[in-house]
Amino acid sequence: MSRIAASRVRLKRAYAPPAASDGMRVLIDRLWPRGVRKDAAALDLWLKDIGPSTELRKWFGHEPSRWAEFRRRYADEIAQKPQLLAQLRDIARQGVLTMVYSAHDEQHNDALVLQELILHPPTATGP
Repeated sequence: MSRIAASRVRLKRAYAPPAASDGMRVLIDRLWPRGVRKDAAALDLWLKDIGPSTELRKWFGHEPSRWAEFRRRYADEIAQKPQLLAQLRDIARQGVLTMVYSAHDEQHNDALVLQELILHPPTATGP
């Protein structure tokens, strides 16, 4: 699997204005960001199924104390959807991918987990 340059995988809050340098803008949340008009979001794609499950999102509640466990659980969920992660990796191989998310906490959110999985995919390990 070819390595993807970190400069090709960007994160941006849905409330920040789009920029020409964003490349392909993909909303990675299951829910549409509150108060954001569809035309203002300037999205190329909405991959709602790659967002954390409703159960996991509610459990996490953006509590920093649950961050490590959220990362593990969310990575497990993504492992069940390899085609969606592959789609994001393909976009990043072709140019800049900006994953758009709505969380207020820029240090503890699903976009960070996805970015890590895109840049450093888990390797299959044998028994």
